[in-house]
Amino acid sequence: MTAPLSLSREESRQSQRGESRQATLLRRLLEESGTDCEVRLASGETVRVGAGDPRFRVIFHSNRALAGGLDELSLGSAYVEGDMDIEGDLWTLLETRSRLGVRKRMTPTLSHLVQLFLTVPTRVNKKSIAFHYSFGDEFYHSFIDKRWHFYSHGIFHDEAESLEESSEHKLEQIWTSLKLKPGMRVLDIGGGWGGVMRYCSPRGVHVTALTLAEDSYRHISRRIEEEKLDGEVILQDFLEHQPERPYDAIVICGVIEHIPTYGRFWARAWECLGPGGLLYLDASASKEKYDMSAFTRRYLWHGTHTFLCLQDLVQEALWHGWEVAGVRQETRDYYLTMRHWAERFDAARDFIIERWGEPLYRAFRIYLWGGCHALHEDVLQAYSLVARRRPEPGLRPGLRRRTRNFVRALR
Repeated sequence: MTAPLSLSREESRQSQRGESRQATLLRRLLEESGTDCEVRLASGETVRVGAGDPRFRVIFHSNRALAGGLDELSLGSAYVEGDMDIEGDLWTLLETRSRLGVRKRMTPTLSHLVQLFLTVPTRVNKKSIAFHYSFGDEFYHSFIDKRWHFYSHGIFHDEAESLEESSEHKLEQIWTSLKLKPGMRVLDIGGGWGGVMRYCSPRGVHVTALTLAEDSYRHISRRIEEEKLDGEVILQDFLEHQPERPYDAIVICGVIEHIPTYGRFWARAWECLGPGGLLYLDASASKEKYDMSAFTRRYLWHGTHTFLCLQDLVQEALWHGWEVAGVRQETRDYYLTMRHWAERFDAARDFIIERWGEPLYRAFRIYLWGGCHALHEDVLQAYSLVARRRPEPGLRPGLRRRTRNFVRALR
């Protein structure tokens, strides 16, 4: 949302009639959206737009948010830190923001570049996972599905289905896509709360779950003991995993976002899987790699986290000895999943604030509703991919070959 550089004559007359310049500029911007809304400035001045009841109300408690510029990071920080309150329909507010073109600060920070190119990836992963996944099981279980506890999107056969049904469909899709049979061994990268193991173990498939989150490790360990599951959980980064013998299949749901070095991922997966073995992967995606807002990097995902870039992932798969067996577009499924999450999170508001405080509630509320809206508007996408390991390791081109291919593509 870029403020106009100057006032029109009519706006100048409004200002002369007692409306501040700041209020006049806001009125001009909001009228472009065509939404009935209200903004209350820290001075007490109120900007009302539209003839109907306000769909939402924004209340500024200080001038700090507006002084920082009307971009996503400034407004999001103001909300999380209590300099701004939002009342009413948050979805309509997100729609209004979209129509007004609120700016996202996309320039990578020096810290992000250092972590991406100069820091050992496993060290970055450990810190970033600890930042996002260390609030305790009850926090996440307040909004994700109650049966399988998936923190990645489900598969909806119908929009009226529950979140729990969508998780069941996802597990069915994983089982079918990987052609799993009793006696097979599966590696689950990022075991979460053990959903894959709990589904596969009663069906005769042994699952090894990898996780970097200590809460996840403890939860899956308890499940293994209580439910007598056929599997184990290891507190280890996938990039360091060295199995005694290759697995029959690999599952990685909602984790590739933490491993943006796709060549390294496919090379390690190739070493972990037997010839002809299948890998199932899904993720939230963006059309351009590293397209991540500054707000998200500050409050939610530290480290080198980035949405999946499908074209880059497929290219690296082909270069590293894999055959892409299928790709499914699942943006609608992720949108429906995040809508359920956001609604459940709002319903648990009092519980969340009492246990973890209002700033965390506000940050996750923006994350859940904002992600839901981004998927609805095709700003973000979602995919699942199935790949088959070839017997040969593939080209695995180095820097010289990659540079030569890049130059050829420019001709």
